[in-house]
Amino acid sequence: MLLPSFYDFCCRVKTISGHKALEAIPGLLAGMNARRPLIVTDKGVAAVGLIGIVKKALGSKLKIGAIYDNVPVDSDYKVVDDAAKVYKKKGCDSIISIGGGSVIDTAKGINIVASLGSDTLLDYQGFGAVNRKLNPHVVIPTTAGTGSEMTLVAVIADPDRKIKMLFVSYFILPDIAVLDPRMTKTLPGFLTAATAMDAMTHACEAYFCLEKNPMSDGHAYRAIKLISDNLLKVVKNPGDMKGRLALANASALAGVAFSNSMVGVVHNLGHTIGALCHVPHGNAMSILLPYGMEYNLHKSGDIIGEILLPLGGAEIYASTPKKKRAEKVVELIRKMNQDLHDATGGRHPRFLKEITDRNGKQIVPHSMLPTIADCMMLDGARMSNPEEVLPADAILILEHAWEGTPLNRKKINKGGKKVKY
Repeated sequence: MLLPSFYDFCCRVKTISGHKALEAIPGLLAGMNARRPLIVTDKGVAAVGLIGIVKKALGSKLKIGAIYDNVPVDSDYKVVDDAAKVYKKKGCDSIISIGGGSVIDTAKGINIVASLGSDTLLDYQGFGAVNRKLNPHVVIPTTAGTGSEMTLVAVIADPDRKIKMLFVSYFILPDIAVLDPRMTKTLPGFLTAATAMDAMTHACEAYFCLEKNPMSDGHAYRAIKLISDNLLKVVKNPGDMKGRLALANASALAGVAFSNSMVGVVHNLGHTIGALCHVPHGNAMSILLPYGMEYNLHKSGDIIGEILLPLGGAEIYASTPKKKRAEKVVELIRKMNQDLHDATGGRHPRFLKEITDRNGKQIVPHSMLPTIADCMMLDGARMSNPEEVLPADAILILEHAWEGTPLNRKKINKGGKKVKY
């Protein structure tokens, strides 16, 4: 593939990574004249003692202004507005977010409201609305998957309109990302699997979608290698701290990659399924990734084939004919999902129909597929996908992803022209 004639790449987030990375935070915040942070987290993170680990690492050098731990799984602007009031009332001057994607995105939203002066996040919708430097924000991820610590995007729900709003600006980027394996040690195996497959999807789509570039490729390539080498080992041995640190680095690398090259149909459908059916994002990504790749094989097969080297290793890459490498990538992604399914006692779903609630009820009933296919047109991720994605295309992907059957490539392309389904 020819290099793009023009691209832009930006990563302004200072990254601190290591087994004692948390201890660096007081000095880093002091260097930004910040001494009274608001800690933003959720009940789950607080319940497993991670806030205590952070407090101990911060020592007496930093005065915590307040702790806001009411962030839900799918955060919305009302939570943001509520937390911003706490920030202002307690005289905070910075934010430390401790959690996964929802917590980090919520903290980004809080920082927008607290820094720019309004009382509601709704005042800053749209591209370019966040147009100046925000207050200091340190991110401590507790999952190795979302990459939100490295992205210029915040995804916040509006429950009244039943949509997920995108806030995009370089000013939303956190100032510092702190990657410490102590923060993911308590993560259960099925969540470790789901979040790392989220990162794998970020890296893979960043590598083969339309806005890929040499800089994002390097970050994506290394992320794929780190996840492939470490994920299953960590799920089987949760105390593997070197492996956990490798996954944390992979998540950050993938975050840099897709923040600069964007994503495609996997995220397009995953965002829509999440908004309509409240499917955990990592589960949606891991299930849809092989189908999204299959859908794009005829347009980007050579590029997808390059992923085989970091994914499968040198021996598999060398022994696989070039024209078969892309299909081998899809096969290995499916095998990874199957291995994770087995290693988690079936808690890592392989198909959409396997995602159920605590009562065993399907979260994505088959009857919802046409609605998902129609609504995916509202999500911007479809614009960077190599092949055009329309509702009929989405139905094709969703039907196979629901049943767990490989995509019929003959239905996607015939003689260089798309066929009717």
